[in-house]
Amino acid sequence: MSAKRRRKYISNIIVLGLSIAFIIKFAGPNILRQYVIYGIGDCKNIPILCMAPGEKIIQPTTIENDYSQELVLQSFPQLSILCPKGFAITQELIKRPYYKKHKWLDKGKIIYLLYQEPGEFLRLYPDVKKQGVKDNYEFMERLTSANLSKIENITDAFFVIMKSVFTPDLGDQKIVKMTRFQTQQFRGFLNYNLGVADSYYDCNILDAQDNFYKVYIKDKGNTLDLNKVFMIISTIKPTK
Repeated sequence: MSAKRRRKYISNIIVLGLSIAFIIKFAGPNILRQYVIYGIGDCKNIPILCMAPGEKIIQPTTIENDYSQELVLQSFPQLSILCPKGFAITQELIKRPYYKKHKWLDKGKIIYLLYQEPGEFLRLYPDVKKQGVKDNYEFMERLTSANLSKIENITDAFFVIMKSVFTPDLGDQKIVKMTRFQTQQFRGFLNYNLGVADSYYDCNILDAQDNFYKVYIKDKGNTLDLNKVFMIISTIKPTK
């Protein structure tokens, strides 16, 4: 997702907000969907907007325990994690309710980290509590399952828009796999693309206390696989 497109998203969200009351009162879901498409694009341009998690991955049994010996501890203000060598690593200290774009994320092998405290998404977007969203996990479940073609109301539209903003570069989205996962420590949602030359992993992770972690990995040269990614994310924990 380019920086130009991301700026367009944010400005058009404002336009959508000003128009939404009129749409809800005088029009129906079809018009609402058209407003969202105008603001962020359609499923032809952004296929993941019409995709949802399918397969559920339960605690992988073939994780290479020896691989942990190749990982290096990385500590940040809000979290720590073991990461492979050769990756540029950063933790985002979010100051706005959307993910900022960094030019350097477009180059090389990178690992991008984000942490949100329990209930933080509800504090950022308090209106979703009125729709029955109780915690970070339910927020992410609604976000990852959001589908542009199934928008029926303003809440559906909100989660589709946020899905477009929260989704990082995943290469060719037409071949992206969206899954749920469950391990001994975590549950969450994993979007991945095992490309021919490069692979992409967008891991949205929640623990029993509702801490949220995002681990985005852009793997130039395909040095990782799903088992190694699960090994990496299994080491994440808050530092405060």
